[in-house]
This record gives sequence, structure tokens and C-alpha cells, in this order.
Amino acid sequence: MRGTYNLLTYVAKAALPLPAMFNPKLKLFVEGRKKVFKQLEKIDFSEDWVWFHAASLGEFEQAVPIMEAIKENYPTYKILVSFYSPSGYENKKKHPLADAIVYLPLDTPKNAKRFVSIIKPKLAFFIKYDIWPNFLKELQIQNIRTFLISGAFRKDQIYFKPYGGLFREALRVFEHIFLQNETSKELLKTINITNTTVSGDTRFDRVARQLEYDNQLDFVAQFKDQKTCIVAGSTWPEDDALLLEYINTASEDVKFIIAPHEIKNEKIQRLKAQIVKKTVLFSEKKDSKINQYQVLIIDTIGLLTKVYSYADIAYVGGAAGKSGLHNILEPATFGLPIIIGKNFDKFPEAKQLEKLAGLFSVASAEELFKIMTKMVKDEQFRSKTGMISGHFINSNTGATQSVLSYLKRNH
Repeated sequence: MRGTYNLLTYVAKAALPLPAMFNPKLKLFVEGRKKVFKQLEKIDFSEDWVWFHAASLGEFEQAVPIMEAIKENYPTYKILVSFYSPSGYENKKKHPLADAIVYLPLDTPKNAKRFVSIIKPKLAFFIKYDIWPNFLKELQIQNIRTFLISGAFRKDQIYFKPYGGLFREALRVFEHIFLQNETSKELLKTINITNTTVSGDTRFDRVARQLEYDNQLDFVAQFKDQKTCIVAGSTWPEDDALLLEYINTASEDVKFIIAPHEIKNEKIQRLKAQIVKKTVLFSEKKDSKINQYQVLIIDTIGLLTKVYSYADIAYVGGAAGKSGLHNILEPATFGLPIIIGKNFDKFPEAKQLEKLAGLFSVASAEELFKIMTKMVKDEQFRSKTGMISGHFINSNTGATQSVLSYLKRNH
């Protein structure tokens, strides 16, 4: 199977430049990888380096607590981060925690050998699910300690299929696999992988620390003006379709902050045109008059987490369509009741929080209208639901310590 996998990888490498000419994101994917080795050759790898690989932004957030722990406990180590996705690389390429950030080259044997031989990491961490057989094989050949962090497995994945031998072999490279849940542990047992620990999801540690930071945004406080505030984060058009009826008929005692996932001007303007309430964009705001508006659209990136700290209710986007549910843990850490769309089967944290009644899923605008109305009018219900969310975060922290303890025991 490895030969077929390698052939398909080389075919993809040859074919990608053509469609990249017509797709900006794919162009970044292709062009970014052309300069990886030139970037690496300019870096001094004579010291001890730790390599973290993340598929995209979500996985990077899971890596952050481990990177912070490495910096604190092994201050001489340097950190290299690789990304598969352009959205991850472009957003985090200057993150202060990392000493170097690059794209991961395509997973060919040649690239894997060259990449690992240049960086010679003391430790390598892969996050959640981004498993690359040739890179892992090369790490094994070069005898580099390699770990999987916040792993999450489902029965329908390739590892558990008759034709998944190559990927099962890749999993066996890991010295230890730290898992999010018992289900994943039991699934791995079925393919005779037992070097595992159910440590939980490092994102809980990441978001829990947000309460220690300065989350103040004066313009949001002025906009909220002590009224009930609903924050809709990382929304897509399918989420807008659920929200708009409630927004357009809501009492003036309710304020709305919308942070769309995509902030292209034409999409922002289209959203604004559908809202009948007095609406202002972040880019147009004048703080002295912002309290006169009922809807604020955040047409920039990097503010959502702090914005959640001002919310009374959170709607988290992505699950109304097929794009994938965005981070529910950020609003949960502020003790907020959470509403999402209906498509969240692949997000165990959302399923768990729904069972606890800290999160509600809606399939239509009518369902959203009903639950949102109850949350706004019934302050006791809203407070109880939010407390469940906050407790959910607090009771699931500790994954980072589990990883760190293992490293210290097996240094």
C-alpha cells in the first residue's frame, strides 16, 4: 500500500499547480511549500528543537498548552511548528511561542527524510489526527521520540478498515498516544495499540487559562451598554439563516455581536443588508456613538475570544451547514449557555455538553427563536445553563499535565 500511497502523493504534487492558479487558498498551499527548505536552511538547528505538527488553527490551539509547558519546563528547547493548512500557517506564522513556523512539505519519502534530517528534533508531537506515514516512518528511522496529542478516533476512520494497514503502521510509530476519550482507547485496542493514556483534550487547558488574561475591550462594553448581549461567533451563511429572524424581531433590550468566519467585504455587506436593526461594522465604529447601535459586526480577526467575555448567550457557528462546528470551549470557559446548529456528530465535546444541558442544538430558525427567547427572558435558566458550561471546562482540564508528567517520568 505504501507504493500506491507514494504514487498518489507524487501525482497530487504534479497536478496541484494548475488548479492553484484559480484558487487563492490552494495557491498558498502550493507556493508556501516551495520555500520550506530554504526557510529551514537559514535556521540554526544545532540546539535542542521540539517539532509540533498541526493540521490547522484548531489543532494549533490544542498544541499551545504543550508548547507553553515545554517552554516553562525545558527553557533551552526551541520550538518548530509546521502546518498543513494555509489558514493555519497564514494566521499563526508569527506566533511568539514558536521559534520557527513553516508549511509541512507533501508527504513523500524524499521530503520526509530531508525535513527530519535538517531539524533533527529531540521530540516530535503530532496533534489530534494529522497522520503522515512517510514523516512518521522517517522519525522512526532516525530514532526520534514521537507522540500523538489529543488524539480522537472514530470507527469509520481508515485505521479500522481492512485496507488501512499503512496508517495502522504509522500509528505504531508513536511512543505514546494521549487520547481525548475512552472510546478512542477502546478502538485502538481493536488494532492492538495499547500504549495510550486517556488524558483529555488540551483545548480545555488552553481555554481555561483565558480567564487569567486581560479580556477587556472598551468598545464592546460601550456597545453592550449593560443590556443582554448575544454573541454569534464564527458564523457561516447557514448560521445567518437561522439567526436573522430572531435578530430582526428582537427587543431593543437585546444587543447582538456577530463575528463571521469569513470577513470578505462583499459577504459582510450582504449580511448587513439582511439586518433591519441599526447595524455597525467594527471597521466603521466610532466608540463614542457605538451604544446607539443594536448589532455590531466584527469584520476583523483575533477579537472573538475576548468578545465572548461580554456575552450573556453564545451562538457558535459551523454546525448549521457542513463546514464543521467551531470552538464551543471558548464561550463555555466564560460560563455561557451555548446554541449551535444540528451537524455536530464529529465533535464529542459538543455532544457531551449537550447531554449535560449546557448546550442546545437547533435545526431551524423556529427552534432557534424558541430557545433564544427562553434564554433571554428566563435569567435563572440562562444562568444555570451557563454554570453547566463553566463547570464542564473546569472538570476537563489536566491533559497538559498528563503529557508533561509522562515526559518527566521518561526523560
